Amino acid sequence: MKEKNVERRLAVVLVTDVVCFSRMMGADEEATLLGLQKHRFAIIDPTIGQFRGRIIKSLGDGLLVMFESASEAVECALKIQRAVVQRNADVPETKRIRYRMGINMGEILVEDGDIFGDGVNIAARLQEVADPD
Repeated sequence: MKEKNVERRLAVVLVTDVVCFSRMMGADEEATLLGLQKHRFAIIDPTIGQFRGRIIKSLGDGLLVMFESASEAVECALKIQRAVVQRNADVPETKRIRYRMGINMGEILVEDGDIFGDGVNIAARLQEVADPD
């Protein structure tokens, strides 16, 4: 078996997750999915591009994103959170799509367009304990 070419590099990792996504899907799958898609199209994807981030993969209700700059990752996350809060202002509390985000800078492994390692794991754990919005 041939060894795969695994690259090690320093990167900034952003992990996002929708708060109470399972509950929202249980209540109204179509509306929840549509709301998530609208956030991605109107806010999240363009903002990530604006701050030179690269979406590595979608995690269902979340994203794994890589940046080269810590300040751009933080500015991106703040801009997304502020825009989502503003967009949610007129939405009933039970229907609001809210996000938790974790950011970590560290060494990662890059293989076949995906990223792995403690740099990713720490960002995911920070996202789990982060406050929404």
